[in-house]
Amino acid sequence: MQRRPLVPLLAVSVMAALAPGLAAAPAAASPSARSTAPTSTATDALRPYTQQKLAWERCGTDTPAAFQCATLKVPLDYRHPRGKKIDVAISRLRTSAPGERHGVLLSNPGGPGGPGLDLPLELDQQLPREVRDRYDLIGFDPRGIGRSTPVRCGLSAEDNTLLRPLRTFEKNVVWAKGVADKCRTKAGGTIAHITTRNTARDMDVLRAVLGERKISYYGVSYGTALGAVYTQMFPKRADRFVLDSAVDPKRLWREMVRIWGPEAERAFQRWTKWTAAHDATYRLGDTPAAVSKSFWDVVARADRDPIVVEGEPLDGAGVRDLLRREFFTVREAAERVVSLKDAAGGSARGLDLAEPSPDPDISATVTVVCGDASFPRDPEIYRRDSIRDAAKYPLYGDFAAGILPCAFWDKPVEPTTEVNNKVPTLIVQNEWDSQTPLLTGQAMHRQLKGSRMVTVDEGEGHGVYGTNPCADSAANSYLATGKLPASDTTCRATPGKRRVASTLPAPGLLS
Repeated sequence: MQRRPLVPLLAVSVMAALAPGLAAAPAAASPSARSTAPTSTATDALRPYTQQKLAWERCGTDTPAAFQCATLKVPLDYRHPRGKKIDVAISRLRTSAPGERHGVLLSNPGGPGGPGLDLPLELDQQLPREVRDRYDLIGFDPRGIGRSTPVRCGLSAEDNTLLRPLRTFEKNVVWAKGVADKCRTKAGGTIAHITTRNTARDMDVLRAVLGERKISYYGVSYGTALGAVYTQMFPKRADRFVLDSAVDPKRLWREMVRIWGPEAERAFQRWTKWTAAHDATYRLGDTPAAVSKSFWDVVARADRDPIVVEGEPLDGAGVRDLLRREFFTVREAAERVVSLKDAAGGSARGLDLAEPSPDPDISATVTVVCGDASFPRDPEIYRRDSIRDAAKYPLYGDFAAGILPCAFWDKPVEPTTEVNNKVPTLIVQNEWDSQTPLLTGQAMHRQLKGSRMVTVDEGEGHGVYGTNPCADSAANSYLATGKLPASDTTCRATPGKRRVASTLPAPGLLS
């Protein structure tokens, strides 16, 4: 693995009622999207979607026969449901204990931009029997992604690097404008509607089609943003929601990335202390200052003579980009720095990271990010912020504050959702998470006032479920019984236990 004017009043549009409970607020009102009463005109316009019959069939010859797929039809633009339709690919694994069934458990693996069609297969292996028997597991590729009607901007391989260093700022501006122009040219009629709010609406159409009064949900990383938006837009339709490694809804999306600058510095300082205490093993220095110097020496040497990693030369900025998330997992970071130091010295010039490479196409990622929230339009704002953050947070500040295609995107058709509700929710969070830091999980907890939070003290890595028995127990109990923990809980980290690279988390901005 790893962006005005409001639309016309939606209360008078058919988007106001997608079926009982599928309502959205007028855009001129609060962006928190409180439900409004449906109108008969709206209900009639949306009946082809909410009453459609799904044609389930085996997903593939290489998957179990019980794993079924279908295609859900949804409006591209919920303001005009009689207009263009798009496909959302969905999947399910029915419970093998119908008498124990509570309902459906939808899921999202992150991104934005991650496909989730195969996620029920993974959850089927991870969930204990007492939880698995309670649900039909439902997966889906969100609109614009995977086997759903995709959004493709026709990007080149060079286009598909999302975060870039300050040293190439002028080129970064040209790149950002070029990506925005390509997306507008190739998919201009679609990109305005590939947003988190519309994916939440798709989820509620799916709920109605499945004949469910409520849905339960497991979402990780970006999936926590999607889950939180759903609870805000459809609070009476949210049942048991587990949000794993949570974003801060108030930071969507530029500030959610920009926070990686200061958080990487915190992780780096922790890493230097840990590595100094293990100098006998790693030989990077017996004080934090000496360890820090060892790393920055590698960066400087890579700038003079790039290190070959998986056949590609890596300069100093590339080393910083490669290792930023590694510093949140101290042992792996120490091993990686030793390998890079050896490679910089010429003893391992063909360094192979032996890690999976995700789909590099960023079309869906930038479309969601740019469609969800407004970004500064002036490139000089990004230059100024990058210079300031590079000075304060030298490891990654310039990358995190840099310009994105969203600076040249058309303005979003809706405001960002203000999450502020009392829907019961469980949040699980590692203390040392590189993508969604602890403070963003805590912010989600404050905004979801009916939530409980399980924090894994000294927990490392992005994605908690399946890595910590204490946190897993809380999540499983909630999904099985509907009862949240009586209070917030702190769990101890499980040494050496991290989520393995898989469909969780998925390719995307946060993964």
